[in-house]
Amino acid sequence: MKRLSLFNVVSLTIGFTFLYLPIVLLVIYSFNAGRSVAVWGGWSTKWYGSVFENQQLLDAAWITLKVGVLSASVATILGTMAAIALARHGRFHGRTLFSAMVYAPLVMPEVITGLSLLLLFVALNIDRGFWTIVLSHITFTMCFVAVVVQSRLSSFDRSIEEAALDLGCTPFMTFFRITLPIILPAVISAWMLAFTLSLDDLVIASFTTGPGATTLPMKIYSDVRLGVKPEINAICSLMVAVVTIAVIIASVLTKHQEVERERAERLAANAP
Repeated sequence: MKRLSLFNVVSLTIGFTFLYLPIVLLVIYSFNAGRSVAVWGGWSTKWYGSVFENQQLLDAAWITLKVGVLSASVATILGTMAAIALARHGRFHGRTLFSAMVYAPLVMPEVITGLSLLLLFVALNIDRGFWTIVLSHITFTMCFVAVVVQSRLSSFDRSIEEAALDLGCTPFMTFFRITLPIILPAVISAWMLAFTLSLDDLVIASFTTGPGATTLPMKIYSDVRLGVKPEINAICSLMVAVVTIAVIIASVLTKHQEVERERAERLAANAP
């Protein structure tokens, strides 16, 4: 087993400290009894109680969760379909244009994406609000889903599908009984990525929102401009907890799927 060198240890320590120390400080100061976020006043959970008494923050958090779940679910379905088309159907007519359109949001600045969607909704005379944010996040996150799922499909053993087709399964049954269970860990990971990106988005939502559809990042940003309040630390810590729990659940499900897949492959290899 290769040991880590001193340089690697120092590099990892600096990297993880840079990434996670601000989050740790955020969580610690969410339990600060003092109102000033710069002066420690002892341990207290009163700001979490204040969060649950702040109806505006709760409404923004609920809208953010609904947008995240809906947009991630639809983006996962569409992104998986796009990944299958790119990975399975070879050099079909219009592939270059299709792949460019799928991957464009990956490299497109969010300001450009948000402004483009705003102009589209104005041109179509669509009232901006909850559903325009959902549509915008679907457009923004679908490309990430396609990348994740396509990378899994590229290493997929298609002989398993061919065997199922030879045994009488229709293409539809083969996908849901063979292909989807095998690529499910990648699909779950793609959903988690899309959900996290939706929770984090500020720029695109700012362009496409309307009255009564303020997301939590927008609410936090508007409040922070007037000074960081202790409630902001508390609600951000709750968001960190929600994302952490979701990641743990996704990791457990992914691990379970991998174990089941390996078990099925061993049984198939030992079958007469």
